[in-house]
Amino acid sequence: MPDEIRQLRVGLPSGSLQEPTIALFANAGFRIAVSSRSYKPSVDDPELVIRLLRAQEISRYVEHGFLDCGLTGRDWIENNGSDVVKLADFLFSKTSAQPTRWVLAVPEDSPIRTVKDLQGKVIATEAVEMTRRFLAKHGVTAEVEFSWGATEVKVPDLVDAIVDVTETGSSLRANKLRILETLMESVPQFIANKKAYDDTWKRAKLERLVLLLNGAMAARDKVGLKLNLPEEKLAELLKALPALRNPTVAHLTLPGWVAVETIIDERVVREILPQLKLLGAEGIIEYPLNKVVY
Repeated sequence: MPDEIRQLRVGLPSGSLQEPTIALFANAGFRIAVSSRSYKPSVDDPELVIRLLRAQEISRYVEHGFLDCGLTGRDWIENNGSDVVKLADFLFSKTSAQPTRWVLAVPEDSPIRTVKDLQGKVIATEAVEMTRRFLAKHGVTAEVEFSWGATEVKVPDLVDAIVDVTETGSSLRANKLRILETLMESVPQFIANKKAYDDTWKRAKLERLVLLLNGAMAARDKVGLKLNLPEEKLAELLKALPALRNPTVAHLTLPGWVAVETIIDERVVREILPQLKLLGAEGIIEYPLNKVVY
């Protein structure tokens, strides 16, 4: 049917990444409504179909064509060995704007000091394939068992070491664990099914979606700043406040005055706003941003 609406099937992570992911889509212009018991949220774009799934599974569903695209961690893409098109990296996590790390850890008082010391030992992890490949690279044979959660508490009573994900390392320290090696750093990646990416309509929709999401990411932690200033003070302001890079400057109808507008890190505003006043700035406005497209 010529009037049939074409749709892009998008997989988004449930669990700890769900809230920041939905917030990112909201800033990109897509309102996703999630009910407490549904994995099929609604979205205000009829060309999108959203499915909430475990991040561990999304890359497999994308690869096999159940989903056209999805957002999931680089770690799970590599652990699953998924053959997909990688479109963009998005640097955010559940608690920070830093990559997560998969680390090999042992108890603080463990005699294990290097990866080689794990020969013949037992390791618990959720990332089984990643861990096996890491051990093989170091020529180590060990038993790698799948962990359903609470991995930190399994050493030393049940296993000799663990491979677990961490952002700050605080949970590992709380459980008196020592990091031996970092296996990889991971950030969320937006990926696509290869067949879907070869479809002209779906590729165009994917490219528009990625553009908007990148714009939303670029706007994080930034604000717009507008102010009016005596023109004679403009050079002094730009010299004193190097944070105001490449501002837009326009003459006001009032002779001798200019309007200055720029995008700046939000944390910088609290430092420079008093200085702006001292330089004679008036009508200072700070406003939030949803997207910045370069």
